[in-house]
Amino acid sequence: MFNFKEHPMKMKSIFNKKTLIAIATIGTLSFQSCLDDGDNYAVRFPNALVTVKTDADQTVFLQLDDKTTLLPTNMPKSPYGEKEVRALINYKEVDEPGDIYTQAVYINWIDSILTKPVAPDLGEENDAVYGTDPVEIVNDWVTIAEDGYLTLRFRTRRGDYHTKHFVNLLLSQNPENPYEAEFRHNAKGDIYGKYADGLVAFKLDALPDTEGKTVKLKLKWKSYSGEKSVEFDYCTRKSVTPESPAVTSVRNSLNLQ
Repeated sequence: MFNFKEHPMKMKSIFNKKTLIAIATIGTLSFQSCLDDGDNYAVRFPNALVTVKTDADQTVFLQLDDKTTLLPTNMPKSPYGEKEVRALINYKEVDEPGDIYTQAVYINWIDSILTKPVAPDLGEENDAVYGTDPVEIVNDWVTIAEDGYLTLRFRTRRGDYHTKHFVNLLLSQNPENPYEAEFRHNAKGDIYGKYADGLVAFKLDALPDTEGKTVKLKLKWKSYSGEKSVEFDYCTRKSVTPESPAVTSVRNSLNLQ
């Protein structure tokens, strides 16, 4: 986690003690803080889910939703270089000009989410590679389709903290619905233990262009109680800046792949 306060904030992870679990700040996990007593308690929690982008002139900015952009006044360059990632942040608005951006803000802290492209269809090898282990998709404010990404909070069993779970999004190849995808989970044999939550974001540029319309994006997954699905409102990402750098997996926030 990149922290822009004088006193760094530490958070306790249930998946990997060396890295931040974004979910911890949402309310399911505990964390520790060495903030001063005078610091605002609310600073400990994320108040936005954003896409970290870099403009043509290398100015870093944050895409808050499909229309709103934030200019971080205390973050002259992206902590992630030219890589575009989804991230949780805690920020406050400041009384400074935002130039071409919607609002100038001060970033208290930022932490990236594992950000991946849609996985290639391997046909008969899908089950062996991507797995069929169950998960639950959590209905939460960070489970959302926006800015060309599907961000998911999910829940599964976790026992071995050294095993990286492999999560992916596959297109369903349904000829009747091109906007259908499947969440896959390969626990690498780590299927016992307590329930734990994770966050992952998938870039949806492999889907057909909706041509400005909002359509229903259907997500399917194997849950602990059987097959489930849910629909999201989805519109192809609108360009607000010059073409962004290619999406890559910056780090395994939750000991994931």
